[in-house]
Amino acid sequence: MAESFESYRSYLFAIGYRMLGSAMDAEDMVQETYLRYQATPPETIRSLKAFLTTVITRLCMDQLHLARRNRDQYLGPWLPEPIITTETPELVKVEERVDMYESISLAFLVLLEQLQPAERAVFLLREVFEYDYTEIAAFLGKSEMACRQSFSRAKKHLGDHRPRFPASPEIQKQLLTGFMRAVQAGEMTGLINVLAEDVTFWGDGGGKALGAVTHPIAGREAVAQFLLKTWSVFRSSLPEGAHVELSEVNGQPALVTRAGGRAYAVLTIEAVAQRIRTIRIIANPDKLAHV
Repeated sequence: MAESFESYRSYLFAIGYRMLGSAMDAEDMVQETYLRYQATPPETIRSLKAFLTTVITRLCMDQLHLARRNRDQYLGPWLPEPIITTETPELVKVEERVDMYESISLAFLVLLEQLQPAERAVFLLREVFEYDYTEIAAFLGKSEMACRQSFSRAKKHLGDHRPRFPASPEIQKQLLTGFMRAVQAGEMTGLINVLAEDVTFWGDGGGKALGAVTHPIAGREAVAQFLLKTWSVFRSSLPEGAHVELSEVNGQPALVTRAGGRAYAVLTIEAVAQRIRTIRIIANPDKLAHV
């Protein structure tokens, strides 16, 4: 079968989403890559995949630099844009390895935000897409030595901040079920029992969601009190027929609040030792189009 741009579209989206943490931006980068491809004489392209990888990676690096400047004006914590994984299998189609699922988890995308754009590109191309340093150097227009150093820095930083013993999907589902039951019933004791003592809550409303916080909340008592207070306000603002469902978001169990076919919030957790250590809620309506 002859190669074509379309045969690489899902692959390019997989790179773009991991680079940017935004499905909308990733789609824009794929489209821009297509325009660059269309404007390039075919006889000058020796390897279509290498050409497209080079274009989208460099576009994403430029976009990351721009995004960092824009986030200085973002109201409250910024979190990646969630995606229902079961409806976008191309994100993890590369041999469906376990690390492919981790590489699109919200927790991991948040960690990637702490890397410099070049470090993020090198790390993803090497660790997730399994390119060698010679290829990566050509994609980025850098030396192999520089790429090796970028990868080493990125891997050390990510290794220092990854949870050592993350909970299994089954444990996450149990914790999410117990968490939601306690919140909906207004049970402080039940909620406290599923939270770690050092739990942190992150809420991304982008200044557009009711009850969203402008800074993280830390500590079991503070987080529990905030959640119980906020849930009653949030629930009263929802249309009739609103419900919370267990879904798969970014390869992991998550709670999605829906009403009338529209998503109003996505909640994911990180858990260690069968307790919830991190809670992330995305309620910015601009980020829920793919949920």
